[in-house]
Amino acid sequence: MQLQNGSAHQEPAPDAVPIAVVQFAPQTDPAANLAALREHLRTAAAAGAKVVLAPEYSMFAVTRLDERVVAIAEPLDGPFTTGLSALAAEFGVYLVAGVVERTAPEATRISNTLVAHGPDGARVAVYRKVHLYDAFGHLESDVVEAGPLVAPATFTVDGVMFGMQTCFDLRFPEGCRRVAAAGAQVLLLPAQWIPGPAKVDQWTTLLRARAIENTIYVAAADQCLPRGAGASMIVDPAGVVLAELGDEPGVLTAAIDPAHLARVRTANPSLSLRRFAITERVSPEPAAE
Repeated sequence: MQLQNGSAHQEPAPDAVPIAVVQFAPQTDPAANLAALREHLRTAAAAGAKVVLAPEYSMFAVTRLDERVVAIAEPLDGPFTTGLSALAAEFGVYLVAGVVERTAPEATRISNTLVAHGPDGARVAVYRKVHLYDAFGHLESDVVEAGPLVAPATFTVDGVMFGMQTCFDLRFPEGCRRVAAAGAQVLLLPAQWIPGPAKVDQWTTLLRARAIENTIYVAAADQCLPRGAGASMIVDPAGVVLAELGDEPGVLTAAIDPAHLARVRTANPSLSLRRFAITERVSPEPAAE
């Protein structure tokens, strides 16, 4: 298993929060995925991580979504999410991972959901993906219901606020800006970034852009090959890549340093200088027949 460490240009402050990003290849067996994630968590915890980020669809991964995803979905008190809670408690970390959620017993579509558990195993945040992957020949909306437009999902660790977005959300800067405007200092972004021409270039460019424009740390956990493009990374608020992976499984670590963030925001106060607000876009009503 590859472990890569990253650090800012200066030694991190004593109040820095160590984080880890897990890159692996989830399959169609949730129990096996949980077992694989446990081994990566062991590595992350041994490296001192307090927050560990796993990919989108860590519970169940296929190249194209279909009825299999609907059939495997479970509520947030189901066995997979309960297993995530147990892993967070076992290793004493905050754990964020993507699950396939059934929001109602009779639901015919699922929710693409991120769940964060604390070191006591308690659920601390939930985010349901807002922007669905109806692009590049895929139609996530065929089997996934878009998440509600609610306040950004955040949680705080040692005074550092973490916010969450998922995969295709990365292409919508206003969504990430809402997270930063809510006070988050770190954006956690699990993904299953489907491989394709120029996709890795787009991924890495967008991750660094979201960090720079919001003066925020960005930690991105992608699936590795064959269903994800890999290239997971941790980026500092000036756009410097602190740690990154190729397309193989591995664990990245870096420190979230509030002092470094403050220095960047003093030099570049773009958040406080912004002139435009973000407003919800109301979808048009369907045409009458």
